[in-house]
Amino acid sequence: MALIVQKYGGTSVGTVERIKAVAQRVVMTAQEGNSVVVVVSAMSGETDKLINLAHQITAAPGEREMDMLLSSGERVTSALTAMAVEAAGHKAISLTGRQAGIITDTVHTKARIEKIHGDRITKAVQDGYVVVIAGFQGVTEGGSDVTTLGRGGSDLSAVAIAAAIKADLCEIYTDVDGVYTTDPNIVPEARKLRKISYEEMLELASLGAKVLQTRSVEFAMKYNVPVVVRSSFNNNPGTLVAEEDTDMENVVVSGIAYDKNQAKVTVVDVPDKPGVAAQLFNAIASANIIIDMIVQNISSDGKFADISFTVPKTDSKKALEVAGAMAKELGAKRVDLREDISKVSVVGVGMRTHSGVAARMFQTLADHSINIFMISTSEIKVSCIIDLKFTELAVRVLHDTFGLAH
Repeated sequence: MALIVQKYGGTSVGTVERIKAVAQRVVMTAQEGNSVVVVVSAMSGETDKLINLAHQITAAPGEREMDMLLSSGERVTSALTAMAVEAAGHKAISLTGRQAGIITDTVHTKARIEKIHGDRITKAVQDGYVVVIAGFQGVTEGGSDVTTLGRGGSDLSAVAIAAAIKADLCEIYTDVDGVYTTDPNIVPEARKLRKISYEEMLELASLGAKVLQTRSVEFAMKYNVPVVVRSSFNNNPGTLVAEEDTDMENVVVSGIAYDKNQAKVTVVDVPDKPGVAAQLFNAIASANIIIDMIVQNISSDGKFADISFTVPKTDSKKALEVAGAMAKELGAKRVDLREDISKVSVVGVGMRTHSGVAARMFQTLADHSINIFMISTSEIKVSCIIDLKFTELAVRVLHDTFGLAH
């Protein structure tokens, strides 16, 4: 008998028929002798609908009220799913994030989980219930405010709950049947991976692959939670995300990721002296803006520098505003914003023991007249910022260069 956490995304619970299908899968898992905890997202399109309603009221809705509003979508789905499980013949109970004991910090719309009091979940499981939990949400200490965990937050809810209740497995059900070498919509020959390391999955998720939310992979890696990515639309085996093993390093490159949600901010002619970068990025951090790449170019006379950095496109206007204010304070010439860019990345733990990956990537892009604006590397990835219009071409040619279809 295993304790299994199953998470179902918005497309998996997008209609009443889909919710009933999920309930059948959940009951089948329970009938096989397993204890099941289910985490659900809002029904497909519901979150966007709620955001649209808020913007019909005001152009700048407050973040606290947005959390109150958006958290309702998952509560609806959890109640409906519990009803469907009951109708399918197994007793069930739905819980909100607060009822499930998910405690977060006080940052609205992007809250971080601080702890989970899993006693109520465990007690309900021991009493024979399928527990259906509203994902994406929690409460601040003392329960004074509802918070949400950001886009894809239900993945994080599921992995965190699995860690808290010491589940044997966390299954993430979505509309794809695993993790592929790249987006099959761009490269039909893309291959599904049987297994991938936490590190590789973390890089792919952070670099734009939308299969798993980045923070959920971080949590899984930290607490060693085995995660399987599967489709709720079929019974195909999925992709196991787990600790790295020796076989993984035999594969130099595991996948190609891309992210079109990128913007580049450049602060031009900043006085080149100690503390300038610290002042700029302290201001950016205070605005809760996540920075990805940073490049600083010093002028030939050593008096000035251009500082470029990338942020999610959704934060570009806020980043431009903060950087503009800091440019005036620092005596910089101006601030430029470019949103017609994307990030393309090559990922693989085998890079630790194989040289030449970056060179092959750069040569492939050059052979197809694709210019590189910024470069970032780590032990297991190489990322390039390129013109947005070349994204799909870059993904296809890199996938072919590294032989990922075979």
